[in-house]
Amino acid sequence: MNTEQLKRHCRQYPGAVETLHGEPSNILVYKVEDKTFAYFKTSEPEQWRFSLRVTPDRFLELTDRPGVKPARYMGRFHWVTIVDVGRFPADYLTELVAASYRRAVASLSKAKQKTLATHDE
Repeated sequence: MNTEQLKRHCRQYPGAVETLHGEPSNILVYKVEDKTFAYFKTSEPEQWRFSLRVTPDRFLELTDRPGVKPARYMGRFHWVTIVDVGRFPADYLTELVAASYRRAVASLSKAKQKTLATHDE
């Protein structure tokens, strides 16, 4: 899966919004309501590195893999950065994005969750 395919994948979730933030953060963020579930770094030297939130168990598993590291500033909250998405197994990556999205949705109010579920049908 390349960067463009992953961007499309992130946009396809119900209620997902893509927002580009310029200087100083330089990130392309994917949110559902006000909860971030994934983002890309858009500036050099880390351009197109992809970050998402995982469970504590997955955090340990993933940070032991080459090309995956704790996300800068967000690692303590179990966010990981995948250095090159093109070298990462596509099915595993889509599974991780889906889990990060579900975590973001689960942190929303019940009313907002219900609204999103209605959009999904």
